[in-house]
Parts: sequence; C-alpha cells; structure tokens
Amino acid sequence: MNLAQTLRASALAVPSRPAIIVDDVVDCSYSQFADRVAARAGDLVSHSGVQPGDRVGLFMTNRPDYLEALYAIWWAGAVAVPLNSMMHPREAIALLDDCKARVCLVSPDLAEGMLSEAPNPSVIRVIDQKELLDARKAETIGCSTATTSDDAWIFYTSGTTGKPKGAQLTHSNLFAMAVAYLADTEWVDDRSGLLHIALQSHASGLFALPFVARGAAQVVPTSTDPTAIAQLLTVHDRLSFFAPPLLMRRLAVSPQIQAAPLERMGTLLVGAAPVYAEDLRLALGTFGPRIWNGYGQGETPCTITAMGQRQMAAAAAAGDDVLLSSVGVPRVGIEVKIMQDDVEVSDGDVGEVCVRGETVMRGYLDRPEETAESLRGGWLHTGDLGRWERGHLQLLDRSKDMVISGGSNIYPREIEDLLLQEPTVAEVAVIGLPDPEWGERVVAIIVTEPGCSLDAERLDAFCLESMARYKRPKEYLQVDSLPRNGAGKVLKRELREQLQAKE
Repeated sequence: MNLAQTLRASALAVPSRPAIIVDDVVDCSYSQFADRVAARAGDLVSHSGVQPGDRVGLFMTNRPDYLEALYAIWWAGAVAVPLNSMMHPREAIALLDDCKARVCLVSPDLAEGMLSEAPNPSVIRVIDQKELLDARKAETIGCSTATTSDDAWIFYTSGTTGKPKGAQLTHSNLFAMAVAYLADTEWVDDRSGLLHIALQSHASGLFALPFVARGAAQVVPTSTDPTAIAQLLTVHDRLSFFAPPLLMRRLAVSPQIQAAPLERMGTLLVGAAPVYAEDLRLALGTFGPRIWNGYGQGETPCTITAMGQRQMAAAAAAGDDVLLSSVGVPRVGIEVKIMQDDVEVSDGDVGEVCVRGETVMRGYLDRPEETAESLRGGWLHTGDLGRWERGHLQLLDRSKDMVISGGSNIYPREIEDLLLQEPTVAEVAVIGLPDPEWGERVVAIIVTEPGCSLDAERLDAFCLESMARYKRPKEYLQVDSLPRNGAGKVLKRELREQLQAKE
C-alpha cells in the first residue's frame, strides 16, 4: 500500500472536486492534482535520478505545491524527508547528509542559504515557477508499488534534548495514523477542508493524509494573519486546522477571529507542545466545543492519546481541571502503558509513557543501538513521564526535564501550569540548575504580560497558596522571549546552557 494510491483513488472517485485552494481560489481539482503528481514523479526520476527507496528532502515554506511534491515523492517510490523551514540552512544540510538524500527540493525563498551552505550544490534543486511548470510537463509514470513496510517519511525529532534523530515512518504507519483520525477525531467528507496555517513539514502536512484519502480540500492561505484566517473561516465551510498552543492562543484573543462565524468551522487540532488548562479555557471561550488536544511524537506521529472535542468541552463546563489538563485517552488501535524499569505501574503512579501500535516507527535511521533502546520489549519508550488519572493520561514532563531537588522529584509542568494562572505571567519555562546544597534548584524563566514587571515575592506567595514549599521555584528570572523550535516547543536545554554559562 503506497500512500500515493489514496490520492489516485480520490482522483478516480471525485475527479472534479477541488483539491488545492489558495485562499478562496481553486488551484486544481483532484484529477489535476493526481496528474501533476504523476508528472512530477516522472520528473524526479528523469531529472534528479530518483529511484525507489531514495530519500528526497523537502525544505520549503508553506505553498500550494508542497503536497504535490510530497505525493510525487511517494508516487515515485521514494522516501520523503520534510525539514522544518525555520531551520538554519546549515542544520538542514546536516540532516540531508545524515539521511544521504538523493536530492532536496527547495523553495526559492530558502534557496540562497541552502546553496551557499551545501558542500554539493547539485543536491539542491530550487523549485521556482519555471522549474515547477517544467516538472509538471514531464512524462508521467505509474504509481510505484511500494509496500506498507517501506519507509515513507523520515521525521527528524525536534532535538530539544539532543541531536535530532530520523524516525523511519512506513506507509503502514502513516496509513494507520490517517485511519485513527477518521475513526476518533472527525469524519471527513465532501464539505470538509484542511487549512494549512502551521508548517506543512510537520503536523499540518501529516493531518493532510486523511483529507486527501477522503477527497477533501486543502486550503493554503497567502497570509496567516488572524484577519486573513477569520476571512477564510467565513468563506469556507467546515475548515479544520492544526495550531501549536501559542498560535491557538493568538487566534483565540483575536477580535477578528472572535467575530467570525465559528459555528461553521471544523476542528481546531492543537498539539506539538504542552497545552495548559488556562489556554484551553481561553480557546474554548472563543471556539466552543471544537478543540481537539492530541499527544504524539515523531516516533508515532500525532497518535498516542487525545482529548476529544466533546470530552474537553464537558470537562471545562464542569470545572474539572484534572481532565481538562489531561491529554485524554488512547487513540484507536493504540496501547498505552505507564512503566518504571519496564514494569507497568498502578494507576496514579508516575512512570514513563510507553506505546504500542501500528503507528509506531520502524526505528531510527542508521541508529541501531538507540532503536533497540527506544523499542525494547516491543514498546516505544517515549521519554515522557505521566500517570493515569480516571482513565486519562496526565503528562508531567520529559524524563530529562524532571528536577531532583533535595531527593524529591519535581515536575516542571506542574509549576508551569500554576504560574500561568497568575495574571502577570504570559509564558513560563521551569528548569533545574545545579545546586551545591540541593543537587538541583528550581528556576522559573518568565515572560510577563505587556506592561507588567516581574515581582518575585508576589509569584512566590502565589505558588505557596497551592503548592508544597519544596516544589516552588527558588529563583524567578524575566526574559523578553523563550527560545522555541519550529514546532513551538520551548528549548529548555538551551535555557539551561545559557544560565549555567553565566554562573
């Protein structure tokens, strides 16, 4: 089963249905979409020498032909390596070298940096308008007969705790992800559409798969300004979209979004970084019961657990912060256990989140030892700490982010959740720094709300109202912004390094 066959099936079933829409203008139908993909697959073979199993990089900003390039890679039997367009070109080149990419398709706005950094510029293929039109005129080829066990997507982990690793996702993994979406997130039909306001190289591109399989429209905006998004939510019916937590919050407080006819929209899919209960309450006030909070990793994309739309709205209405702050229940076809030292713990006890199912990666590219460690016992060991609360998964933190102070385990996420309820705090990251007396001390790095200044005594008193004294931060630091990766995750490793260098 080659994922590109789902596109071919949609082109046969609904040939005239809009496939790609730019703002409110149809760019191509499903029949045209499939024809373009078949031609571009032929072009990859004839122009770039791509053979089945070769890896093809995608270093492109969001654009109407992104999915065209992605499906062309699969149509040719090759493996897609989508890279975060917010990376420095040097970082992108390192990942292309790591996966031994045959070629990398690059959008014109990113071309200069890539060409200057690449030791072998012939690997870089800039897809400008002329190149795109020429590729679409190439001789078409038939869809490759790649098997379900063949790699489809090399997903490089975000590297928040170390060097990125390439998770090998097979056609079967991604097909199972798409099936899970249709089974427990929302049904997709001819009235549905997916709006790409987040990076197509990550979750937004992955969420496209069930929509393509069902012959639904992909809407690519020319602007992600809230005013433009509000207009698109007004023009189009049943648009769903993925947004990291920061973007969700930005949209939720936008007057233009609040004034849009949101009862017509589909689902706001939030994830990729921790989502705090305070932000969910804010977003529910704007969007209503249309928010889905999913937990996944590059190693099992978008598919571990989820808090569904109705569950979340009910938890908020009941004032149940335990369920509201959870990441829900296991997805369809997924088994989740909480383990310590590879032994399952009792409900309520903290351990590592471990996952088994059809969406779990084949392994890490060219890293057999790390693969064996991560997949030991037939379970994916996520490195995330969590516990079961009334059948719902509560994520506490990355195991590497847990702070051990005075012999006690302290979970930064718990402190962050609390501090975000303090009116002067806009963003916060809690980390542990070496301490000669306690082993580690808890430090809160804070971005204040506009017009506010950091008041450590006020924050300390606020924490002590709801939290054990040993857990509260020993230090509060104010910054203008928190370092984040392209998926919106705070780079705590970078914060630790910066602060330790100053000590």
